Amino acid sequence: MRRLFSRVFDISDGLNRSNFIHLLEYDPSARLLDLGCGAGEFTARCALTIGTKNVYGVELDDECIGKAESRGIKCIRADLNERLPIDSSCFDVIISNQVIEHLLNCDTFIEEIQRILKPGGYAVISTENMSSWHNIFALVLGYRPFSQFYSTKFFGNPLSTHDKEEESELGTHIRVFAYRPFKDFFELYRFKVESLLGAGYYPMPSKPLMRLMSKMDPRHAHFMTIKVRK
Repeated sequence: MRRLFSRVFDISDGLNRSNFIHLLEYDPSARLLDLGCGAGEFTARCALTIGTKNVYGVELDDECIGKAESRGIKCIRADLNERLPIDSSCFDVIISNQVIEHLLNCDTFIEEIQRILKPGGYAVISTENMSSWHNIFALVLGYRPFSQFYSTKFFGNPLSTHDKEEESELGTHIRVFAYRPFKDFFELYRFKVESLLGAGYYPMPSKPLMRLMSKMDPRHAHFMTIKVRK
């Protein structure tokens, strides 16, 4: 069963990245910022889709910064829980893939996106979905939801793809949104929501079925990707 869940996660993650790329607009003149760029591999893929070489990233980990800069990404060392050392209204596109769930201060994160986006600019943000079926069923059984971590150690769900002995260097998932509140949160900060896509669908074991079901029922998909306009 754990092998099945691991396979479903990998397929879901791939579908989520495809959704993410699909929401980007081709604009070689765009200034792109990735909030939580990591080593920059996915950032570079997004930049290629947009067609821009004017690419920036915010990151805290020094090793990741080095790798991202080797890919041509101009890195800003900063904590995404705090106000960023970036001028207002200076980016056309802001992206962030599976980062918001790790943050303590999501309000500041969204406020800063609103502040540093140019008028008419857009953001694409992705995260896991607390209202996915596998999280709901885990709660019904009294287990930890798959998307929620209470500690850097993994425990509380025997079907988790992680072992108890493992430790996460990325820390915990602090804020995991459900489908509707995720949309409401961006609207609260005066964004216009243009798209909210789902990706991955438990327990479907095949990619075509997952793609179909997450399109038909995004509210219960594993991942959510939202596109918002300032």
